[in-house]
Amino acid sequence: MARRMRKGSRAAKEPSNGPDTAAQGGFWHPLSIEDVEKVAKTAIRILTDIGLSETPSILCDAVISNGGRFVDGRLLYSRDLIEATLKNTPRTVRLAGQIKAHDLMVGGQSVYAGTGGAAPNIYDQYTQDYRPSKLHDLYSAARLSDALDHVQFFSRSLVAGDIDDPLAFDLATATACLLGTSKHVMVQASQPAHVIQIAEICYEIAGSEAAFRDRPFLSLNINHAVPPLRAHDESFAVMAEAVHHGIPVHCNVFGQLGASSPVTMAGSVAQTLAETLAGLAFVHALDPKAPRIAGPRPMIIDLRTGGMAGGAGEQIMATALAVQVLRYWDLPCSVIAGATDSKRPDFQAGYEKALTINTAIQAGANLITQAVGTQAALMGVSFSAMVADNDMLGAIKRANIAPEITQDTLMFDEIKEVVAGEGHYLGRPETYARMRSDFLYPNIADRSPLDVWSTSDHSDIEERSNTIANTILESHWPNHLPEALRLKLTRQFSLRQQKDLQE
Repeated sequence: MARRMRKGSRAAKEPSNGPDTAAQGGFWHPLSIEDVEKVAKTAIRILTDIGLSETPSILCDAVISNGGRFVDGRLLYSRDLIEATLKNTPRTVRLAGQIKAHDLMVGGQSVYAGTGGAAPNIYDQYTQDYRPSKLHDLYSAARLSDALDHVQFFSRSLVAGDIDDPLAFDLATATACLLGTSKHVMVQASQPAHVIQIAEICYEIAGSEAAFRDRPFLSLNINHAVPPLRAHDESFAVMAEAVHHGIPVHCNVFGQLGASSPVTMAGSVAQTLAETLAGLAFVHALDPKAPRIAGPRPMIIDLRTGGMAGGAGEQIMATALAVQVLRYWDLPCSVIAGATDSKRPDFQAGYEKALTINTAIQAGANLITQAVGTQAALMGVSFSAMVADNDMLGAIKRANIAPEITQDTLMFDEIKEVVAGEGHYLGRPETYARMRSDFLYPNIADRSPLDVWSTSDHSDIEERSNTIANTILESHWPNHLPEALRLKLTRQFSLRQQKDLQE
């Protein structure tokens, strides 16, 4: 049933800077294999011996028909169903872009980072405060993500707070994301009936249902469990509709250590993994080949206040433990990292994001959401932070693409020549040739000499990022859809276009 972690393959000799290049993760193993097995076994035992409460009939029918039992108001999963799920879950899930250059192959040791969070607030640079977000803010966030090289997918990062009707909200959200970027899009659906209409939009964009099923460029984030160990009725129904319509699903569980999950890290991770397995096994019962991704989110809170502490050192370890078990099971997975409590892209945001994102990569998470632009403990998004975080992601990605070690790269003969000759490598042809292929140069970070800086305007990273964000949003209007379809959708959902700003 269980699979031991495998060593990764070497990266390509000259990795691209582009968003289609995955970092390589899974090289940090804080737990021994014996401890991994203890957590894994406990997660399974929680599901077979404690089970879920408040379970809808669609879930009960699927689990009981696969050997589960309903005892004293709780649905107990069978070990056979869990073992079949772990054995047969697809090891790689294609999350396609609307153009192939943005396809993500999720699984193994490939790691991709992008947005997320569904925050209700956007940072307004003019008032220097947060305000409730609207649909056009979400559309702007998608357009900005589309232009940022190291943002590899767009998970709905902002809420369209100006739309009250649930169906209109879900359809406008999906459309704004799909129009705003050609990268893979992740959204949510509040009701199962909404999934059908979201699927119809996707089929129209793809050209047919078969074309979308072959290359699904939209997936659904589904929080199917309410910790501790309660099923969410509507979410399981949404999951079933998504499977039926060929939409990949993210089986996400958001537990809070010491509040909705146990206060010990081992207990919190074990419970969160059990709740995640509950969704994966349900999908397996519906269709063993259906694309699904495990999304455990054991989150740290500040027990003094009850507020989130997504940048805490404990968050690093909780995420790593969950991912290490999922690597042991060899399941495609996603996590939250970068959930800083800082309100602006300052020093606190920088170190909290860099630490949590880099360690999530090293642990081997395949998808990292909330890694771009998220501020204020997932309650807000800053466009300038998105630009700054893009620089950060480029550096982190490059730090996790191992160099190839060959006789050519060891450069013994070149070293011998240089020490006997000019004494430096600056004029060497190989230095010039590798200047671009081997190095990633930041767009925002300040590398200017001190004397140049002394005569500059002394702008900080937020100011420089804000200038670039504004420039992108004024000029970048993706047109990856056929013109007639693009106009139809923008008019249907009242989304601004470049011509509207010019009139």
